[in-house]
Amino acid sequence: MSISTVTAPFRGDHVGSFLRPESIKEARKKYFNNQISSDELTTIENEEIIKLVEKQKQAGLKSVTDGDLRREWWHFDFLESLDGVEEYKADSGIQFKGVETKARAIRVVDTVDFTTHPMIDHYKFLHSIAGDQHVPKFTIPSPNMLLARGNINKDVYNQEEDLLADLTKAYQKAIQAFYDAGCRYLQLDDTSWAGFFSDEGIQKMKDRGQDPDKMRKLFVRAVNDSIAKRPDDMVITMHICRGNFRSTYMTSGDYEAVASAIFGQLNVNGLFLEFDDERSGGFEPLRHVNRDDLFIVLGLITSKTGELENKDRIKQRIEEAASYVPYEQLCLSPQCGFASTEEGNVLTEEEQWAKIRHVVEIAEDVWGK
Repeated sequence: MSISTVTAPFRGDHVGSFLRPESIKEARKKYFNNQISSDELTTIENEEIIKLVEKQKQAGLKSVTDGDLRREWWHFDFLESLDGVEEYKADSGIQFKGVETKARAIRVVDTVDFTTHPMIDHYKFLHSIAGDQHVPKFTIPSPNMLLARGNINKDVYNQEEDLLADLTKAYQKAIQAFYDAGCRYLQLDDTSWAGFFSDEGIQKMKDRGQDPDKMRKLFVRAVNDSIAKRPDDMVITMHICRGNFRSTYMTSGDYEAVASAIFGQLNVNGLFLEFDDERSGGFEPLRHVNRDDLFIVLGLITSKTGELENKDRIKQRIEEAASYVPYEQLCLSPQCGFASTEEGNVLTEEEQWAKIRHVVEIAEDVWGK
């Protein structure tokens, strides 16, 4: 198997993040307390990522990631290294159901662009250890996350539309940089769509002074413009999430309100979707899939708890989804990563790997090896 000949996503795939080992947690604490250098931290991260990649291979995955082991957050760490974006300490964290994150946020303070970025080197390391039989996959936040989460200086960009052109050009440069580093499987992670799934989310947009219909169109443009110049042999997928922090969630609701946009207008190669519980609704919105080259990755295995799902029930649900999208376009994965932030979900590493093996085994049963 070589990167140039593999079509992703795979029948049994995964979103990307994994629980941080204790050695990483301890090393990061020491680094922020000035007890070890950045080089020493990187050495420890490298050692753990090598172990992690090997565990992914042993579990039967065909795509391997660095597990986000170098990151505190799935999105802020990437966005704040774009030109014109900076981190700041917010008054409060992001509110999930029953729990709040650390107080951290980002803001746009100058013209947004992409010149150099530490995650290009992060990908290069992953690429160097992936081997010839596995595809290195890298994940970055969707451009929509800056539109949705970034505190925008009105002196720089008066409104979201003004930011769009510079933001998408920055992403085009980033995508090309990852490609030049060898990346052929890139994933955009995106929680912004979940705001459309419920009346509560719609109201939050309105409270921020945003028009939901305008934002929906803006989000489609941001994604499509950002990936418009990707090389033909580069696969770009999107993971659409309702929030994932310490096994809790942020929003509920099915895909129906924006199904025509997500399934009928986005020019990605595949969509990783949450379908692990009743909060996600049924498969009916998949009727809006209007392309025979769009892969739908069913997130039927939860990453939030360690209990393994009944295999027959998962196969039955795949069959239900196949009444809307052909089996040939369907894949299986956990609904999200295991650690969208460094805190991680509430399950053990052993349970995490059992989940991954569960995905691979069910996928092999359904589609073959």
